[in-house]
Amino acid sequence: MLHLADTDATNRLGEALGAFIAASREGLVIHLKGELGAGKTALVRALLRSLGVTGPIKSPTFTLMEPYVVPMPQTAGVKQNLSLYCYHFDFYRFTDPREWLDAGFREHFDDHALCLVEWAEKAEASGHLPPPDLAIEFSVVGAGRDATLCAASPRGDACLTAVASSKVP
Repeated sequence: MLHLADTDATNRLGEALGAFIAASREGLVIHLKGELGAGKTALVRALLRSLGVTGPIKSPTFTLMEPYVVPMPQTAGVKQNLSLYCYHFDFYRFTDPREWLDAGFREHFDDHALCLVEWAEKAEASGHLPPPDLAIEFSVVGAGRDATLCAASPRGDACLTAVASSKVP
């Protein structure tokens, strides 16, 4: 568990996640849980800014998904996709697990996409939401927040190791 005393600490966690993603050049599925105002969207914003996304980064509460294309720097001698597709989901407004199926989001979840899922628990009951590589649960504590990070795959383990070595917060 990490105690994030303020917005700067949340930003540093987002930057550490972004650094791992930029270095690994692979997709990742991150489930973000916590009450309203706990810091889920703030973390996503810091992560995407660290990856070079410019322009507005807003909560997809009403649109359900906001897509981003993250340009990845070319590595000498490595042929790889030069862009990482990122999908920021927010399932807060889901009232029935079937809404996940009806929305048609399954096609966005693959090894080459970064999927950031707020309120994943509202879609998990459908049994079709892919499991996370990393789950982050926020809880508000005084003026700050606690973030509990839990890896659920080898990529998630590698991400946790990278975050721990970055000495966040």
